[in-house]
Amino acid sequence: MTNQNDGNSPNRFEEEEEKKPNLFERVETHIQSRTLQGFVALIPLLVTVILLAFLIGKADGYIRSLPGVMGQPWDFPGFGLITLIVLFYVIGWMDSTRAGSKVLVFKDEVLSRVPLVKTFYKITQQGITSLTSSATFTRVVFVEWPREGMVALGFVTGRVFTPDRSQSLAVVYIPTVPNPTSGNMAFIHEDDVMETDITVDTAMRLVFSGGIVLPEKMVLARAPQERVTEGSMFVGEYHSPAKKT
Repeated sequence: MTNQNDGNSPNRFEEEEEKKPNLFERVETHIQSRTLQGFVALIPLLVTVILLAFLIGKADGYIRSLPGVMGQPWDFPGFGLITLIVLFYVIGWMDSTRAGSKVLVFKDEVLSRVPLVKTFYKITQQGITSLTSSATFTRVVFVEWPREGMVALGFVTGRVFTPDRSQSLAVVYIPTVPNPTSGNMAFIHEDDVMETDITVDTAMRLVFSGGIVLPEKMVLARAPQERVTEGSMFVGEYHSPAKKT
């Protein structure tokens, strides 16, 4: 037995020495990891530069080809983007005035009555309104979704109440990753909602990054309330606060 162990020991030490990376492999691994880390750090800047270059190219290609612009002293690279910025400012200023807002409302009414166009226009308008509304998401929560033992991040968009306001359901929007403009909506009892301390901005970064940009700390807790009996859970009449009796 002793001779067999002594004979196997050198082989074990030789295998361990063979597994250790040499200097060239360590340098190669170091360069690859740092290069990838630098690339990931520059992704936001690269995306911004590419987007700006695309917008400037498209705007210049259309506006600088107009008869009143081509060959004139103001026909220079970037003039199209400057023109669009000025145009957006003027439209925003008009929207802030009573007369201008009436013109924009008239535009909405006209486009909302054009066949085929009205469908795409209303969908786009509702999407932009939901994304630009500051009161869309009230708080961030976690819910068991899509099955027990698995939680998903969601945003509370509202609550519905029983007529006597003794019970309520939270309206939770569960976004898809990395495009939060689509997702699922659920009406969940307040007892089944897990509260968290992360903000809406942090949660949006978490969604856009697909879980890569994680918060430093994330606390989940339940805030149980008095609920109805198990047999009558979710059974009853609910309405929004604006329609309370």
